[in-house]
Amino acid sequence: MAAADAKPRLNVPPSMAAALRLDPVGAGAGASSSPSPSRRLADTPKTPSPSKTTYSDRFIPCRSSSRLHNFALLDSPSKDDTTYSRLLRAELFGPDSPRPATPGPAPASPNTNLFRFKKDHSSAATSPFAAQHDCTAGSGETAASPQKPPRKVPKTPHKVLDAPSLQDDFYLNLVDWSSQNMLAVGLGTCVYLWSASNSKVTKLCDLGPRDSVCAVHWSREGSYLAIGTGLGDVQIWDSSRCKRIRNMGGHQTRTGVLAWSSCILSSGSRDKNILQHDIRVPSDYVSIFSGHRSEVCGLKWSHDDRELASGGNDNQLLVWNQRSQQPVLRLTEHTAAVKAIAWSPHQQGLLASGGGTADRCIRFWNTANGNVLNSIDTGSQVCNLAWCKNVNELVSTHGYSQNQIMVWKYPSMSKVATLTGHTMRVLYLASSPDGQTIVTGAGDETLRFWNIFPSVKTQTPVRDIGLWSFSRSHIR
Repeated sequence: MAAADAKPRLNVPPSMAAALRLDPVGAGAGASSSPSPSRRLADTPKTPSPSKTTYSDRFIPCRSSSRLHNFALLDSPSKDDTTYSRLLRAELFGPDSPRPATPGPAPASPNTNLFRFKKDHSSAATSPFAAQHDCTAGSGETAASPQKPPRKVPKTPHKVLDAPSLQDDFYLNLVDWSSQNMLAVGLGTCVYLWSASNSKVTKLCDLGPRDSVCAVHWSREGSYLAIGTGLGDVQIWDSSRCKRIRNMGGHQTRTGVLAWSSCILSSGSRDKNILQHDIRVPSDYVSIFSGHRSEVCGLKWSHDDRELASGGNDNQLLVWNQRSQQPVLRLTEHTAAVKAIAWSPHQQGLLASGGGTADRCIRFWNTANGNVLNSIDTGSQVCNLAWCKNVNELVSTHGYSQNQIMVWKYPSMSKVATLTGHTMRVLYLASSPDGQTIVTGAGDETLRFWNIFPSVKTQTPVRDIGLWSFSRSHIR
């Protein structure tokens, strides 16, 4: 009975029993009002066994994708795989987009402030938008992303026209292509029109034995042709009726270059002057620009008609506007005659110019401040320049000593193609209305048609065969 009435005891170490205060409790009221030690231990929640899986509604996020390095919780961020970023940058900006600068390692944080925010260096380095395009930059480091295959440009002309009596004179401008797809060519004392649609040849005029054709240039709508003569006159012809409608004097000697704006026709001459003709008024000219010290051989109006660029045999490139009869810019970096002049159709105020045999350079200018943006030594005389309106590329034709045609990508100035075929200086250049084809003329008395640029809607390689099959015929 004594054993049955004895109080149950726990078999625990003495130190643990002391901590739990497992002292015997007397019977009576104290026993009834306080639970026994064994019951107090039985009410303690049990820790689940490690071998059992427990589930709860608490969500513990994965920390691997969080940007803890922004808050200085990590000593150094992990290196991200940049293959995707390179591919995306190449698709967005092209294979020639510059590689973004790789920042140095971020300084280690002393972790004195746990949530101190710092700049996210890693995301800026791997972002495909980190490369910023500078439209005024020259050649630079190209991205290490996979390169697109270069655009294929046919190496041979798809048509050749014989052009007898086409003069080998650097200072003349005898070929131009109208917006109505009509090619005008000055041969000796005559001007011929060749239709690119049906290859029909029309003799527009003959100036007679005492005169000669020194320049031809179409108006922008393509209906009227301006002709500069050896006697210094400027004639306006209606091409649809083959009729002369104006003859304007003013120059003392040959008129070798012409340029139309919307309503003003500018003419440059060996007499060093530039005359402004307004065909809406009866007078021969409305103003004179005098700034060159030698023959004027290059003239181009900007696409917005605000500025006129002129080049001369005095190695100067001048920029004029309508509000002043003095040049607003006088650019003297060229060391030879400046005949090749072209305004960019893609960026306002971007002007390209090329120098003659002693210079051989193509220079790019910002006409807003007169700064030179880039200069490329081509290795030979620069005779003509023309921008492509479909893509940001330009073409140059050359004389001594290689007589080549070169296609450039801007602003990197990487060579897209080099074309050869002329046996003399490529002095004349004109572009087709669709911007895909150019025609070049040389003292070898040939006109060659090259299909070098893509269309405005697609970047696919141009075809070597098209409207014309390869053939050779006469322009007169």
